[in-house]
Formats: sequence, C-alpha cells, structure tokens
Amino acid sequence: MRKGQSRKRGIKGWGPGLLFLAPSLLGVGVFVCIPFGDVVRRSFLNAMGNEFVGLDNYRSVLQNRAFGQAAGNTARFLALCVPLLLAISLLCAMGIKGSRGFREGLKTAALLPMAIPAASLVVLWRLAFGRAGFLNGVLGFFGLPAVDWMNSEAAFGVLVFTYLWKNVGYDMILWLAGLAAIPDEQYEAARIDGAGRVYSFWYITLPHLRTSAAAIAILSVVNCFRVFREAYLIAGDYPQESIYLLQHLFNNWFASLDIQKMAAGAVLLALLMMGIMALAWHKNEEGAWEENS
Repeated sequence: MRKGQSRKRGIKGWGPGLLFLAPSLLGVGVFVCIPFGDVVRRSFLNAMGNEFVGLDNYRSVLQNRAFGQAAGNTARFLALCVPLLLAISLLCAMGIKGSRGFREGLKTAALLPMAIPAASLVVLWRLAFGRAGFLNGVLGFFGLPAVDWMNSEAAFGVLVFTYLWKNVGYDMILWLAGLAAIPDEQYEAARIDGAGRVYSFWYITLPHLRTSAAAIAILSVVNCFRVFREAYLIAGDYPQESIYLLQHLFNNWFASLDIQKMAAGAVLLALLMMGIMALAWHKNEEGAWEENS
C-alpha cells in the first residue's frame, strides 16, 4: 500500500522535473539516441549499408577470437577493479571523515591524479615502468632481474593500479557526501548501547550508503572504460594480450572500416551496460522501499 502511494507521489512530481530537464533531454535525444538508433539499424546491414543481413553481424562478432579475448579482459578488469575501488575509496572516505586535521588537504591530494592530463601520466608511467625505469632500477639495486612491465602479464597489474590511483579520490568524495548525510545521533545512540565500530559500520553506515553505492558503482564502471586512453598511449593499438580491451578492438575495427562489426559490438555492449544499470537501479529501489517501510 505504502509502496504504491509513494510511486503515485513520484509520478505526480515528474511534470516540473521533465520541464526542467527538457533542454538536456532534447540534446541527449538529438546527439545520443538518434545516432545510436542508426547504429542499431547498421548492425543489421552489410558493410556498405545497402543489404539486410539479419543477425550475421552479431554471429561474426560473437565468433571473433579478438572479441572474445577483449571481452574477457574487460570483464576481468571490471570484476577486479570496481569492487577494489569501492572498498578502498570507502575506507579512505571514512578515514578522512574521522580525521580532525588536514581534512581539506587530504581531499585535494586525493583529487590531484584526476587533474593530471593523460599524456603527462603516460610519461610518468614510462619513467616508472619502462625497461630502464625506476622500478627496474630498484629491482637491480637488490640484485633482482628486470621486469618488462608493459610486455608481460604484469601489464594488467599496471593498468589496474593506474585505474585505482586515478579514481580513488573521485569516488572518495562521493562516499564523503553519502557519509555526511548519516545522522550523528545514530552513532551516538549505538555507542551508548555499547556497539563497537564494526557493528556501527555494518548496521548503520552500510544501510545508509546503499543509495550512494549504486550510483558510485555505476560511475566506477563508466570510468573503467575511460582507462583506455592511458592503455592506448602507453602500449599502442596492439598492447600485451592481458590488457587488450574492447576499446582497443573497436579502435582497430574503426581503422579497418569494419563498420558492421563496430555497430553490432556497440549494441551488445550497450545492452550489457543497460542490464548492469537496471540491476543496480532495481536493487536500489528495493533497498529504499525497505528503509521507508
């Protein structure tokens, strides 16, 4: 009953919101939805765009070895990086919230990696991970063999580190906004009842951060696809196999004008992303309804 009433109130409030968002919706429709609709149409046509081929393009993409490798690497990267980023940034946010001094300085320091241009970051990474770089110099000092960081399986670890280092500060600021919305009275009442930090975190902090977690997780997934800039500038079109991502594949298809493969692959990727966001939204709605009830 209460769930239905809350939905009716939400529907009534959509009118002013839609009017306010009309310019943005118009821009998204013209520059995103209409072009993507043309991509969907092209995914069912041949390379010239003058013959209907049905699902042949999708079969060609799914049977492509390079697509399987790129999709597997991208999925492994997402599965490892997103949980790590959420956990590390949340711990950093809680540490900064609990600190009494240097809070603003710590926030600024955490956001500095986002301000570094990708080209400058690539130079820094080559100085650190190159064959004659800083890390190999340290290994040589201790009598250990040099590691070809960007042409071995270690390249995946370098890419993971790059993603975490650049995005921890951004997610930390988002977590801090969610933590600031939690009433301090609940923590004080828990301390009076003898609850420890672990109990307060599990039963007070996490339930209140459920809405924030869904939004931050989606943004973290989106930022995972932006790491391609660094990977491309460091290793080029055809990097080490462990960091050959979907963005590399699409870039190579574009260079060879495989438009039909690009269109089919883009539709498959869009469906996957919409599924992830729909799942996160559904879980978020369920959690919000349980809290309100």
